[in-house]
Amino acid sequence: MLQLPEIQALRTLDRDGRLLFATRVVRMFAYGFLSVVLALYLKGLGLDDIQVGAVLTATLAGDVVISLAITNVADRVGRRRMLLIGAGLMVLAGVIFALTSNIFLLVITAIIGTISPSGNEVGPFLPIEQAALSQRLADTQRTAAFAWYSLIGSVATAFGALAGGVLSEILQRGGMSELNSYRVVLIGYGLIGVVLAVMFTRLSAAVELPPSAPDQAPVRTRFGLHRSQGIVLRLSLLFVIDAFAGGLVVQALVAEWFNRRYGFNLAQIGGIFFGTNLLAGLSALAAARIAGRIGLINTMVLTHVPSNILLLMVPLMPTPTLAILCLLARFSISQMDVPTRQSYTMAVVAPDERSAASGITNIARTAATSLSFPVTGGFFSVGLLSAPFLLAGGLKLIYDFALLRQFSAIKPPEEQLPAK
Repeated sequence: MLQLPEIQALRTLDRDGRLLFATRVVRMFAYGFLSVVLALYLKGLGLDDIQVGAVLTATLAGDVVISLAITNVADRVGRRRMLLIGAGLMVLAGVIFALTSNIFLLVITAIIGTISPSGNEVGPFLPIEQAALSQRLADTQRTAAFAWYSLIGSVATAFGALAGGVLSEILQRGGMSELNSYRVVLIGYGLIGVVLAVMFTRLSAAVELPPSAPDQAPVRTRFGLHRSQGIVLRLSLLFVIDAFAGGLVVQALVAEWFNRRYGFNLAQIGGIFFGTNLLAGLSALAAARIAGRIGLINTMVLTHVPSNILLLMVPLMPTPTLAILCLLARFSISQMDVPTRQSYTMAVVAPDERSAASGITNIARTAATSLSFPVTGGFFSVGLLSAPFLLAGGLKLIYDFALLRQFSAIKPPEEQLPAK
């Protein structure tokens, strides 16, 4: 019987691996659920474009500090314990955002809590989960498993975005005000955080870093890294460019763009993001097969370039139908770099550096993304609705060519295996 490598990678998952996949589904559904209404909710509270950008920036700026603190100690203090703290911060953010309209409290909560304005991963979850998964998988199965991990996340985000948009629309048609319909979504986000916390309590001790031998000398680390400091720094600097560009066109802001430019309602916007996230997930699964043939770095670059050209084209389309088609085409290939990027980072660092390396590179991405929200807010405030797409596409192309130049010669273990 033919054994596809993607299927084989799934079959090798143990109970903890399957549970970590399940927590990914629940969490990404929550992020998608909230992302469609978040910017509109803040506007409904009376915030202007600059203030909305400031709150969205605070969500990710705070995430940088919290995630850095948690991921740097997760391997030593306990991965399960740190995941529970992250879930608690998610509950806190959803509840307080729903209960206050005070911008000071919103900013403070955005800094402390875990909230995703983009529909993408935030918080300490992904670095810790991937470190745990990596130590349970063979090198040759890591990329395929991460592709499934990315796929289910994108599909969950797609259904979350659809559910958030449709629920708000149904509540409004039933007589509820727009603002209160958005509050229902925020409360739902907090409740999902409770479910996530319960799931994390079911993980076993096998997800923790194995203890060192009694006679092994302690390794001196900086931010949880030792021998991989140089490569993680270089990767992080490049990821800053990519993430800043991506932050210009995060899901919450693209939702506002469709609303402003074409007058789309939330149900329509949720439907668009359902399609984009579903295509993104499927593209991630295809990435594992392509990477097996041409390598992780080549896959990251060669699939990213055409997706960025399509991003540039979205605001240039003369009709909303063509703009949507361009966006869908872009997402059909845009996420192939996600599992390959994550797998590459896990592959080129030592096992006891994985949580920290993933945490630092993701924090670099989060920090850069947070800086781009006010830029898009500024563009929107002066009527330059197309500018974020054009700037994002150009910067992402620069990142692609720099990545290829810097890392094409550094191979992960599975690409160093002798030819059979």
